[in-house]
Order: sequence, then structure tokens, then C-alpha cells
Amino acid sequence: MRAHNLSAAILTGLILLAGMWGGCVEAALIQGDFGSPDATEGGGQNPENAACLGCHGIEGFAFPSGDGEMRQLHVSSENFGQSVHGMRSCVECHKDISQIPHRNSIERKVDCITCHKSVWEENGKPKIEKQEPPRIGVVVQQIEHYMGSIHAQPNKEDPLRPNANCYDCHDAHYVYPITRTLSPQWKETESEAFKEMRLKTPDMCAKCHPVQRNQYLTSVHGREVTLNENPSAAVCIDCHTAHQITRPKGDPFRLEVTKNCGGCHNSQLETYMSTYHGQVNTLGYAHTAKCFDCHGHHEIQRVDDEASIVHKKNRLKTCQKCHENATAGFVTFEPHGNRHDFGRFPYMWVTSKFMIALLSGVFAFFWTHMGLWFYREYKDRKQGKTRPHVEMDKLGLEKGKYVRRFGRMWRLVHLLFAIGIMTLALTGTGLLYAESFWAPTVMKLLGGPEVAGLIHRIGAATFTILFLGNIAYLTYYMIRNRKTFKLFGPVSLMPNLQDFRDIAAMFKWFVGKRSRPIFDHWTYWEKFDYWAPFWGMVIIGISGFILWFPEATASVLPGRVFNVATILHGEEAFLAIVFLFTVHYFNSHFRPDKFPQDIVMFTGALPLEEFKRDHTLEYRRLVETGELEKYLVDAPSRLMTLSSKILGAFLIIFGLMLLILVLLGFWEKVLFG
Repeated sequence: MRAHNLSAAILTGLILLAGMWGGCVEAALIQGDFGSPDATEGGGQNPENAACLGCHGIEGFAFPSGDGEMRQLHVSSENFGQSVHGMRSCVECHKDISQIPHRNSIERKVDCITCHKSVWEENGKPKIEKQEPPRIGVVVQQIEHYMGSIHAQPNKEDPLRPNANCYDCHDAHYVYPITRTLSPQWKETESEAFKEMRLKTPDMCAKCHPVQRNQYLTSVHGREVTLNENPSAAVCIDCHTAHQITRPKGDPFRLEVTKNCGGCHNSQLETYMSTYHGQVNTLGYAHTAKCFDCHGHHEIQRVDDEASIVHKKNRLKTCQKCHENATAGFVTFEPHGNRHDFGRFPYMWVTSKFMIALLSGVFAFFWTHMGLWFYREYKDRKQGKTRPHVEMDKLGLEKGKYVRRFGRMWRLVHLLFAIGIMTLALTGTGLLYAESFWAPTVMKLLGGPEVAGLIHRIGAATFTILFLGNIAYLTYYMIRNRKTFKLFGPVSLMPNLQDFRDIAAMFKWFVGKRSRPIFDHWTYWEKFDYWAPFWGMVIIGISGFILWFPEATASVLPGRVFNVATILHGEEAFLAIVFLFTVHYFNSHFRPDKFPQDIVMFTGALPLEEFKRDHTLEYRRLVETGELEKYLVDAPSRLMTLSSKILGAFLIIFGLMLLILVLLGFWEKVLFG
């Protein structure tokens, strides 16, 4: 080794003596008096680039390094001139060089970070359009990213060095833009330099990551780069980023790489984000499947390639990495299904259009109903029209009496239903509108998607038990009272022809064509409020259980049912939330004769005056049959009334807050996609 080092030194010396040194000296003399006695280290002028290139511009120029290996010191003036530093002088980076020949006693060091930051500071941190040199602000930003990356951390084998420094990736002299988004200043030099840098990126990274590079070369991305020389194909920095490189097993990387995949596969990212996996990812949590969990890492192949882990032959095994009990039905699930693409996904398109028609019809009818009702109430009050009053003396009744309308069990069930629906709305819509600005905060307050999911399932189970219990009780009640109970009688919740007559009469009153209709024990809107959950439970309940138990579902149904269930569950939830907190709230609390709230569902009783006004037909029947006194009770206590008002106000306000969040999420999705 010593003989080799000695011969290399002698050979270099002979070359210098034979002519190379003459070129250096000649160039130095042309540019300045670096051969003068004053041109000493730290005392002379800095050499110009031509002087440096007098030696370093000679192809093959090299010199032995400390370990005896020949260190290549050649710099191509043409390539350097095309780089981003082409207009810079050598000594702006090599600040310790101030004379030719250079002294050997000084440790040579180039500090990219300090240099760029000082230029940024010296120029007063200018705006982008005024930055000189161009993009210096971007470079400083990338430095900050680099300092927080794994590359900037100390190397395990040599803690005095980082894992990778700037010129390990960018090359010492030929620095070209390597990102796809280029500022206008680089458009002219983009073509060759940009392409060459991208095509060489895998080899550059291979200096530290040879195994990953060899795997990459077998992938669809790698073949595009090596065989087709396609600079648009994904290279290392497209997935791992150029400067914000983190550990691949960490959560930040799992979240970032999904977004990076979307840089090329935009439509696939959009459809992925509409799935549960993507919604959780949008919220900033990494425990659900990301692109590379399904498609693979460095050895990724086209979907129709049998070597691909998402090929139909291999897909079930891939799903089983997360869903251990996944069955064959999982294979037909469409993780990139698009509800707007009838040609490829007709079942999703039909489901989506059906739900849009349903929502449009329901809201069109009931919001029109609300608006006209408010208008008529306003007009009647303006005209001084009053509602009928009860003459207590003629009935022989004490003043201040109330009519018992709901027993304790029904009031408790209603309260549990209300709490259950609000719980489901809060925990579910944070996921449904994951891209909304408020969703991450709400999800964090709930403890994350996994905790929110647990709460959601508890709420769903509670709601289901109450719903089935209600059906069981009504069935028992009808059987027990089968001799006297009339299915379409006045106290039955079963819709009948009179309800349709009442709807028509109500609309006539809205437009001033008749007097206000009178009603029996139940109004048509109260019946609708009761039966609506039956429809909702069919849609939300069944779709929810399909999504709750995917393995069991996929054992009997194709995976496409998950795509349909996701649409139904989300759209029906939106319908239920908006209907309850607009239409139901108006009918029960916000219409002028009830505002600001009706507490009958908490106290169980309402004033006799109000009972006669709202349920005139029932009132007349009870008076005629002499049964009215059987339903009369004393007024609720002050404590009961106050507690009911506080509880009612809390539920109303909380419901309106949920409504606002949902509407914000809906419009954000509509407007910004």
C-alpha cells in the first residue's frame, strides 16, 4: 500500500511538472498576482474560477487522499456552468482557499447550510419574486426540513458525521433542481439537467441503500427509469421526499408517503381518501392501511402483473396481513371505487344517485313545510288571530291543570335515543368529513379514531337495543289489548288516510285558503318522526353492521357490498342529522307557538290549554266521554320544570352545534372536493 501511495504521488508530481502546473500558473497569472509574495493563505486575493479550473478543469486531475486512494478533483466547467451555482465563484463555497498552490495543513470543509442561510439573511429574507439568487428562500426551507430528517442525525459508525450531507445527494459541484415543480427561472435548463438528475437518483441513493435500489430496479417504477429512461417515473425522492426523510416505519412517513403517492396517482388518492382507511389517514392517524401496505414497497408492480401483491391471485393474502380472518369476498372490494363512474362501478353510481334523490325529496318537502308554517304563524300573529282557550270554570276543573301525555318509560327512552343519536353523530361525522378543518380537533378530543370507533359502536348497540325493545313492547301491547286496540284508531301511530287529509289541509292553511286544521292524539309530523327511525335503522343499521363485521359479511356476500354500505351509511347519517336538527327541532321547539323549546318530553305533561290547542279532536272526545279527568295531573314541580328546561336547552344547543359541524363539512366537501 505504501509503495502504491508513493508511486501515485510521484506520478502526480511528474504530471504537474510536465505541463499541468504550467496551465494553473498561467491561468493564475492571467486572473491575478497569486504567485506574488503577498498571495499567502489569509492574506491574498481570492482566485477566480478560471484560475481554479486551470488545474481542476483538466480531465483526470486527481491527487492522493489521506487513505492513499486517488481523489478525483476534476470539475467540468460546462456542467458546473449549467448548475444552480454556475454564476457563483469557487471560493464562495471553498472559503478556506486563498492561494495557489493550496496549503496541505488546513482541513478543507464546505458548509452548505451556513452559506445558504447567510445569503438569505444578507438579502433580508426577500419575497419570492424578489429573491436573489432565485429560490434561496426555498433552499433555506429545505435546510430546515433536512435538519429535522434522519439524514441529519449522527451516523452510528462515525457520530461526528451525519448520515448524509448535502453533497452526498446533490453532488459537490453539479447541483440541479431535482423536484418536479420548478420555478420559471429554471425552465430553460430543465430539459437535460433535470432529466439526468432524476434518472440518476436511484444510483445516488444506492451509495447508502444498495439493497433497496436493487429491489426498486425490479419494480414498475424502476423499469420505467432504467429501460425507458422516463424521468416522470417515480424515483426515491418522490416517495421518501428529498429533504424531509424520516424512518420508514414511523407514523410521519406512513402519512406522508400516502400523500406523495397521490402526486402521480391523483385519482386513486381521491378514491382512497373516501374509504375508512383514507379517512383515518386524513385525520392524521397511521394505523390503517396505506398505499404501500397493499401495493408493496420498492418492488411494486402493476395491478395486472401476477407478481403484484394486489393481483387477484394474491389479494386475499395481502388483505389478511391486517384482516387475519378475511374471506374470499374481500377480493372483490373496490378500494378505489368511484361513485361517479357508472361505467366501472354502476352499483356505486346507482346507490349514490338514489340517496341524492331521497335526500332532495325529503328536504324539499319538509323545508318547504317549515318555511310556509313559519310564514303563516307570523301572518296570523300580525293579524291578531288567537288560538282557542279552555274555560276551566265551565268544565268544573281547577286552573293550572296539566294533561299527562308521556309516561316515565317513554320519556327515558326518548332521552336515551337523543343521547344515542348525538353520540353517533359526533363520533361518525368526524370520520365522514375527515378533510374538514374541525374534524382532527374533534377526533383528538374523542381520543382518536379507535376510541371514537368504540364509542360509536357502543352508541349503535344501545340504539339498536332501544329500537328492538320498542318493537317488542309495542307487539306485546297490541297482543295484550287486541280486543280494544285499533290499528288505525285515533291513538295509534299507524299512518292512515286522515293524515294525508291533514297534510292537504295544512298546506291550504299555509296559503290562507282555510282555517288552521285541528288534530287528534298524534299529528302527521309526529307520526313521521316516529316512523323515520324505522327507515333509518334499515339503512344505517344494516350498513353499519356490514362495516362492523367485515369478515362475517364477506363470507356470504361479495366485497362490493362494502362500497355500497359506505355510501348508504354516510348519506343516511347526513339525512338523519340534518332532518332531526332542522325539521324535528322546528316542529317541536322552534315554531312560533313553541319557541324556544317544548319540554313535554321531559316533564311528560303539557298545560290543558296547550293540549286543547294542539290536540283538539282528542280533547273534545275526552270531554264528551267524561274521561278527561283521568288524564289530568298537577303541574310539574318548579325543580322538575327547571331541570327539564336546562336539559332540553343543552340537548338543543348540542344538536345545533352538531348540525353546524356537519353542514360545514358538507359544504367544504362540495366546494373543495
